[in-house]
Amino acid sequence: MILELDDVHVTFASGAPWKRRAVHAMRGVSLSIAEGEVLGLVGESGSGKTTTSTVALGLRAPDSGTVRFAGEPFPKRRRALAGRMQAVLQHPQWSLDPRLRVGQSVAEPLVVLGRKDDLPGRVREALAQVGLEESFARRYPHELSGGQRQRVSIARALITRPPFVVFDEAVSALDVSVQAQILNLIKDLRAEFSFAALFISHDIGAVRYVADRIAVMRHGEIVETADARVFYGRPEHEYSRQLVEAL
Repeated sequence: MILELDDVHVTFASGAPWKRRAVHAMRGVSLSIAEGEVLGLVGESGSGKTTTSTVALGLRAPDSGTVRFAGEPFPKRRRALAGRMQAVLQHPQWSLDPRLRVGQSVAEPLVVLGRKDDLPGRVREALAQVGLEESFARRYPHELSGGQRQRVSIARALITRPPFVVFDEAVSALDVSVQAQILNLIKDLRAEFSFAALFISHDIGAVRYVADRIAVMRHGEIVETADARVFYGRPEHEYSRQLVEAL
């Protein structure tokens, strides 16, 4: 397995200091993602999906439970995982520095790792893989459309050839027609590079399209996990059925 979460709990304190309450963002969450597999994580806003992504990326340590990457516990210093896991976020401007040209942003993960050989060639190749011409390397993020910026974010995430990628609401901020293009791009790149992924969305239709298996999250708990084809029919859990019927 490339990623394993075993009985993970995360609790936040919420409210004013004199009226604190515990919010259980993750309640005994157990997930596993095999090498080359795409696991979809679906649920409404506030269900705990984003907290799960931060735990999966090593950005937040769980209160209890175990997280393993490639069969080993997460290292104490996340830098040890640099280049081996990447994220594509809902809003590409969160990962693209507006002061940097596109080519600089795409090359940055390689620079951080000290892999500076033939950066222009690698950037050119990465942009071509996401359907962008070489000239885009000289542009700034504000000169691109939303779909183009998301393509740049994907190129940036994949330039180190990571075995694991988190797509956190990666298409939800895009127009419907552009969403379809980006979903097809993700499927094509996954087929080409065989990376594993955690694909997170509130849209079960998008998740169903790209995922091999789907986990449904509600109130911090995984209520059902099944092959994606199950969600084209009638899932077992009532909440899962509601999501499918709403689609």
